[in-house]
Amino acid sequence: MNLTDKRVVVTGGAGLVGSHLAKRLAADNDVVVADDLSKGDRERVPDGVEFVEADMTDAEDVADAITADVDVVFHFAAYTDTNYANPRQLFEENTEMTYNVLERMDEVDVHNVAFTSSSTIYGEAPMPTPEDYAPLEPISVYGASKLADEGLISTYAHADEFTAWVFRFANIVGPHQRGNVVPDFIEKLVENPEELEILGDGRQEKSYLHVSDCVDAMCHVVEHGQKDLNTYNLGTRTTTSVTTIADIVADEMDLDPEYSYTGGDRGWKGDVPKMRLSIEKLSALGWEPTTSSDDAVRKAAHDLIDELTA
Repeated sequence: MNLTDKRVVVTGGAGLVGSHLAKRLAADNDVVVADDLSKGDRERVPDGVEFVEADMTDAEDVADAITADVDVVFHFAAYTDTNYANPRQLFEENTEMTYNVLERMDEVDVHNVAFTSSSTIYGEAPMPTPEDYAPLEPISVYGASKLADEGLISTYAHADEFTAWVFRFANIVGPHQRGNVVPDFIEKLVENPEELEILGDGRQEKSYLHVSDCVDAMCHVVEHGQKDLNTYNLGTRTTTSVTTIADIVADEMDLDPEYSYTGGDRGWKGDVPKMRLSIEKLSALGWEPTTSSDDAVRKAAHDLIDELTA
């Protein structure tokens, strides 16, 4: 699908990835951001982009955002905390959002959807994990909700002639991010430059992809993946440990704190200690990340320090 001169809806478009995608697409397309601002920030929505305050669990709000003149929906709206305080709400509302979006799209004959899934659907899988790995056994309710969402999208792709692009993300980092390891470390060190608490044993090791690469990869897949259902891992070929992230953040802040660890091989219930996705399928489509995992973390830390300490 050529992403030029299209009317595009980005649900969750005031969040980390959605806001960067909206900015990227706005140069050549008519972009609408739909977000309830429960986690996103209105100021992140780029100038010239139409904004609709909408709750994707509300069918009327969804109908306001997705109209018959839309060409493609990028459905990013979701609760994204793998350790959410109310797991039933997370599961029910994530799947409700996706069902509402798909149902409305079908109603108005909009049949192109791109969806942000997650590496968490794989659970604790061998690395690097390819897209055809099975069985899919998520260990968090968040991962289970994303797997359920993929099932809904697969149904619409196969039964209702949708074209769907499903992106299984590694850990995405970059400007505007909040509530994840890099901004959390920065905020902790601003509060106490002498000591940094690290959840788990610090040896948790995952792949980190910068949001600019993430957006570029998504656009590339949408433009080149032409099957009814296109499922791609997005990540890097390298990984970064939590202690290394702490080292990078401390170095960028010119600090030398003492580390303390809460212990255990995972940071929280449902945390996958080690994750690296295979990106061979993405590479075969002609796309490669521009930075390593460590470099993505450093680039994100540099920008986030400026944001959080301004």
